[in-house]
Amino acid sequence: MTRQRGKFITFEGLDGVGKSTQLNKLAVWLRQRGLDVITTPEPGGTEIGQRLRSVLLSSRTAGLTPRAELAMMFADRAQHVDELILPALERGQWVLCDRFTDSSEAYQGGGRELGSEVVLELHRILCRDLHPDLTILMLSDPARSLARARRRNVEDARNTQKQEDENRFEQESRNFYKRVLKTYLDIAKREPGRVVEVQASDPPAKVHKLITSIVEKRFFGPGTR
Repeated sequence: MTRQRGKFITFEGLDGVGKSTQLNKLAVWLRQRGLDVITTPEPGGTEIGQRLRSVLLSSRTAGLTPRAELAMMFADRAQHVDELILPALERGQWVLCDRFTDSSEAYQGGGRELGSEVVLELHRILCRDLHPDLTILMLSDPARSLARARRRNVEDARNTQKQEDENRFEQESRNFYKRVLKTYLDIAKREPGRVVEVQASDPPAKVHKLITSIVEKRFFGPGTR
């Protein structure tokens, strides 16, 4: 009997919007249904990726050029796909990923103004053109999300006594984040069958209930098996 391929679900949105919280809540919900679930972030989902993450997110590497940044993001992602994501899916596991190529299209393509074409071409070449079965795009007020992300990173650095912070992107301008958000919304319009928008400003319990209803309908509803 051929093993059924697992499902690949990604969470996207601005920093501080609550992606990690909702991803972990969904993982618990899926495990309660008896599914084997892996949660993983980008960048940093592998040991090599952790090394790349320390460069990509540190405020000490503010001089990284947009193209170098994009290349490093895809180095992390290519390793992630080959080492963790595809093998897990082939084993029948469900993979929940905090960010994937939509983030590069939004942050480097939109925010850094490199355009979508180069991002999508790199994805096709380096990531085996792997696409999520479902993407949850979490939306909230950009200023509120950014403030939350900055507070979280400062607290994380203090609590773990890190020598490096992860505030490089949070130091970007308001116009940068406007471009990122616009690109995310453009992706959702382009791929409505894959990307589902969720208002993240509601209480976490309400957001979780909405996300589980989306997943229930997409993967467990009538005619899905």
